[in-house]
Amino acid sequence: MTVPLLLASQSPARLATLRAAGVEPDVIVSGVDEDAILSALATDHPDAGPGDAVLALARAKAEHVASEYETGAIVLGCDSMLELDGQIYGKPHSPEVARERWQSMRGRSGVLHTGHWLVDDREDGSRGSVGASSETTVHFANLTDDEIDAYIATGEPLKVAGAFTVDGLGGPYVEAIEGDFHGVVGVSLPLLRALLAELGVPFHTLRH
Repeated sequence: MTVPLLLASQSPARLATLRAAGVEPDVIVSGVDEDAILSALATDHPDAGPGDAVLALARAKAEHVASEYETGAIVLGCDSMLELDGQIYGKPHSPEVARERWQSMRGRSGVLHTGHWLVDDREDGSRGSVGASSETTVHFANLTDDEIDAYIATGEPLKVAGAFTVDGLGGPYVEAIEGDFHGVVGVSLPLLRALLAELGVPFHTLRH
């Protein structure tokens, strides 16, 4: 018997990562108010760090989908942010912001935090809820202004946390990583396996 997984994220990179690992999840985008969640976290927990922020967002996404839909599945919520100089950065959305980010990032290193949260919403499941975040150090190449402008012109960095990818057009601009590659892409497979184990679900039983 296989176990269904539902991805509460619109990220094509997360979906592709799961599929490459032999998992075929359903997808429902949560649509939670991320700014409101981060504002509440800052108010209730002034000392919260980047790992807490991505975990709060991942949890909100998973719990929202599990509460609003009869999924009959294990629901996975994820969120990623880049930490640089003590600040955390999500998606830049505009070319101007992306350019400023890369001018700050080039030739330096940051930490990519990815929060993961699971809710067991199966009818015969444990109704358990577990989560954790992964952290990976990313070393960026020292890009020229022309390289930055050319990368931004592709549109890719506007739509991803930290304004870069390692599995797409941004790959040539990441010199090295320390940690889990898949965590940078958007979902850490080893961490997902460990969280599933806490719910009593072996990774290999997920629906293929």
